Amino acid sequence: MIIKIIANLACSFIGTIAYAVMFQVPRRFYIGCGITGSVGWMMYKFASVYCSVAAASFIGTVCAVLVARMLTVRLKCPITIFMISGIITLVPGAGIYFTAYYLVTNQFAMAAVKGIGAIKVAFGIVLGIVCIVSVPREVFQKEYWVERKIAKQQKKWKDGSDKSSR
Repeated sequence: MIIKIIANLACSFIGTIAYAVMFQVPRRFYIGCGITGSVGWMMYKFASVYCSVAAASFIGTVCAVLVARMLTVRLKCPITIFMISGIITLVPGAGIYFTAYYLVTNQFAMAAVKGIGAIKVAFGIVLGIVCIVSVPREVFQKEYWVERKIAKQQKKWKDGSDKSSR
């Protein structure tokens, strides 16, 4: 069991980096791309035990894009560098392939089954991206949380001093 987890982790990490190399991502971002892809894939694998493939794809995408957003803010680069590389492990390539295969071989019922499954996974990926990308960029910056904590403390102090002067 542990060996399977390590193999999945290593393969998704290396596969994501290979995809990043193929699309000429700058070398300094390779590790971040690998981490993003590994997180997405591992969350998909864990979630697929408890829910459907489409829901697991959604969960894996949310986690991958969340990591991509954090790395984007930290490393000051476009999100597409990590996001596209990170979700490549979740793309339903086999489902699309078999849909085309069954269409060519005139097995329309099987083509419909595989095609609908691939579309469900694709929608799960799109919804996962939208959920995280719609969160404002400031939320992923440390300064935002520090300023928010200070404002909360100032408000508490101000409310406390107003009550004591009454």
